[in-house]
Amino acid sequence: MFICDKWNDYKVLDISGGEKLEDWAQYRLIRPDPQVIWEDRAKPELWRSAAAHYHRKNTGGGSWEVHTKIPDKWKIRFEPLNLSFWVKPMGFKHTGLFPEQAVNWMWFSELIKNANRPIKVLNLFAYTGGATAAAAGAGASVVHVDSSKGMVAWAKENLESSGLRDKPVRFIVDDVIKFVEREARRGNTYDGIIMDPPSYGRGPNGEVWKLEEELYPLVERCMKIMSDNPLFFLINSYTTGLQPTVLADILKLKVKKKYQGTVVSEEIGIPVENSDLILPCGASGRWSAN
Repeated sequence: MFICDKWNDYKVLDISGGEKLEDWAQYRLIRPDPQVIWEDRAKPELWRSAAAHYHRKNTGGGSWEVHTKIPDKWKIRFEPLNLSFWVKPMGFKHTGLFPEQAVNWMWFSELIKNANRPIKVLNLFAYTGGATAAAAGAGASVVHVDSSKGMVAWAKENLESSGLRDKPVRFIVDDVIKFVEREARRGNTYDGIIMDPPSYGRGPNGEVWKLEEELYPLVERCMKIMSDNPLFFLINSYTTGLQPTVLADILKLKVKKKYQGTVVSEEIGIPVENSDLILPCGASGRWSAN
């Protein structure tokens, strides 16, 4: 398992009853988590101190119950890479950041820093740009692609918040598949590819995305835009039924078969404070050059 344990501003304090109790810098939140199938609160008193609680409805969606006044947004820092992000309670339980991904940020940041050559990175389904900021901070030039104008605007704010506004980053609002196909026609290539695809989603013009149907064809398309000397390829998945071995097999069939290198795929987990429990947070498949 890839363990994400380098945060100071983010902590999982307890997990029970389909929910997780988290510290986000100075604010404590309760959010749903379907992986937590037991009823066993280790620290009941901490749950009562939450500033806000997201309640999911049986009919879909949900809403935040605010117990203590909190700002519209606030900053959270990831000190090992000197990054700073804006977070806020938003629809469908999210905060605008997946903190478990920091374990991947550190992995590819080291690869970029140690490459001793210019590295060009493509970040697909790039959301609010955590991976974009990490790659730019490590010295790569980055192309950030997401279908949501709002998320791309947020990513720009995060880049500036991390003091990286002047780094070579292009922000693109587009459907990922169409963008990759256009890049192939243009002859543009990348040394590192990051993709964080949703289980299900829609593009800006109503394009339907289903991970089980689209992931392998997308990786095939991305092979056409990898450089002759690529550095890494990262696939993230939050789809419960998609095992880490599936991600490894895809990378072996497409990337390793062409470029050799190494494939490792594991669950991602965040330790629960003062316990031996680990909160599972999806899976990542990693390919890196030897």
